[in-house]
Amino acid sequence: MFKAISNTIKWIGQHFMGMIFLLILFLVFSPSPTAQTNPANLQEIKLSGVIMDSDAVVKQIEEAQKDTSIKGVLLTVNSPGGAVPPSIEISYAIKELKKHKPVIAYASGIMASGSYYSSIYANKIIANPGSIVGSIGVIMESMNIKELLDTIGVKPQIVQQGTYKQAGTPMREWTEQERAELEQLTLDAYTLFVQDVATARGLDINNSKAYADAHIFSAQRAMSVGLIDEVAVKSTAKREIKELAKVDIAIWKKKDKFQSFVEQFENKAESYLGVSLYTLKSIF
Repeated sequence: MFKAISNTIKWIGQHFMGMIFLLILFLVFSPSPTAQTNPANLQEIKLSGVIMDSDAVVKQIEEAQKDTSIKGVLLTVNSPGGAVPPSIEISYAIKELKKHKPVIAYASGIMASGSYYSSIYANKIIANPGSIVGSIGVIMESMNIKELLDTIGVKPQIVQQGTYKQAGTPMREWTEQERAELEQLTLDAYTLFVQDVATARGLDINNSKAYADAHIFSAQRAMSVGLIDEVAVKSTAKREIKELAKVDIAIWKKKDKFQSFVEQFENKAESYLGVSLYTLKSIF
């Protein structure tokens, strides 16, 4: 992981100025957008990478909800999950959007943990045959670096008020009280996660070990336990949202050129680094 971070910094350092120069040229010489003859009636919203902030995705969801010309939304997901609050924000935004227009969530690669949570309220969940789905669980982890600090002669000095203020500290082994506190915290988040999945997907919460319990499923197995509705490719997901939205001719909303440029840059960076985001640890 540290090597991946080092490679990331090195790659950015080598290419940053060049990409900024290309971006400036792109913005200066790009022709002005022309208005579409027919307004878009379908929109794709992408959820990718580790979920640490929900603002950008929720904004797109809310704008799609308010846009009366948009009749349906395809949420394309390729994410290993992330932090609890932003995952819930996206999930509940999709829940609200569904009251106004149909939503299909499509797992293009990984739909796990927080990104699965984000998708549960869609009218339908479709997964690519090679995708990974599930991992309904919660994790919180830290290190115990006390021996390292002792070796190099570093002694932390701490003043605190509150028994649990150091819960999760990497400076020493956790006390039994601290561990119990953190276990309760993760249990609370897990219980909420399972309850929402059971409600949204119409599953038996008393049988949650079959579909939750942090199981990682292939698309076909995820369908067998009720986490998704169909195993198919993206063209099928697009066709089905068109049918749900009841539009005769699908006209997909186009991204502005700057947004498309940024997405291409991010995709190339991820490909260069070759880092599997699924291996990164986060609370969901």
